[in-house]
Amino acid sequence: MPLGTLELDIQDEFGPQKIIHVYEPGVGLNGVLVVDNTAAGPSIGGTRMAPDVTVAECFRLARAMTLKNAAAGLPHGGGKSVILGDPRMPREQKEKIIRAFAAALAGESGYIFGPDMGTNETCMAWIHDEIGRAVGLPREIGGIPLDDLGATGYGLLHAVEAALPYAGFDLDGARVVVQGFGAVGIFAARFLQEKGAVLIAASDSQGAIENAEGLDVEKLILHKQGGEEVSTFSGGSKADRDSVIDVACEIWVPAARPDVITADNVDRLKTRIVAQGANIALTAEAEATLHARGVISLPDFIANAGGVICGAMEYHGVSEAAAFEAIADRISRNTDEVLKRSKADGVLPRESASNMAMERVRAAMANRRWSISQGAV
Repeated sequence: MPLGTLELDIQDEFGPQKIIHVYEPGVGLNGVLVVDNTAAGPSIGGTRMAPDVTVAECFRLARAMTLKNAAAGLPHGGGKSVILGDPRMPREQKEKIIRAFAAALAGESGYIFGPDMGTNETCMAWIHDEIGRAVGLPREIGGIPLDDLGATGYGLLHAVEAALPYAGFDLDGARVVVQGFGAVGIFAARFLQEKGAVLIAASDSQGAIENAEGLDVEKLILHKQGGEEVSTFSGGSKADRDSVIDVACEIWVPAARPDVITADNVDRLKTRIVAQGANIALTAEAEATLHARGVISLPDFIANAGGVICGAMEYHGVSEAAAFEAIADRISRNTDEVLKRSKADGVLPRESASNMAMERVRAAMANRRWSISQGAV
């Protein structure tokens, strides 16, 4: 299955700086690296494995990382890599593919690998063993395991808390729905529940579970981590996977794939805050519709930056405690700044967030000898 092509008209003043297609049929490797922008420093971004990833999706994710890293004030640009394949393949086969991918990109020092959908800290350990350039490593080799600690979910909590004064409700008793009860969704539910919120529905790729009185988050996590589907959890009613779009709540957390909310289904959402745990979870049309209805949609590269902040801190030798302090501080400040600008300028939060991030990228580019448009830095 081909990864698809990338139209040249997506190039702009920021990038993409480099696109590399790696194909090694002997080990079953078909992957792409997009380095979008390195003005602030080497790009950092996750390695995604899925059976339907494309070059276009990889570029969109790389650009989101450029904006995310700039908004977070990190000394890194944006990049992303994708591997075409089923992440549930046998471990031995997956290891060969990921090691081959890392080895093929060993000379691309402008990109630092991180975990993403379909990869984890073990995968990053394989990459680190091959080329020594990865974050989100196991604690045993000096890493801060992002997924085990819930860095992205922790950041989502602080984004939501910063948005509450603009949304006009309290977290205590607020109803939460999580689409994609995986590494990000699990911790978002846990951290929000610890602050008094109530998880009333959750889904994974196979189905959903609902309970208007509240799901037991810790029991549901144990159920999921035991290899079970959320829909088989005994603490609620089994439902169709996409039914979580229709469940009324105060906080809706998309933590699955891109473009899960579009112009076709956005009117089904009944919520007050959308906290984007997944990258590019909503289309531009869907965000505009929500904004017109008074729903606050927290942009992905602001709200879910906890993972990359933690990864960057790890890369620069910062402690786990200091990394989580940085997540709380940076995401809280950035969320407040974005919503303040959005209200003052009468624009969508994504527009105010993009403007803020692009200002920072342009400032970094102004300090470089070569701009992206003139050639690789």
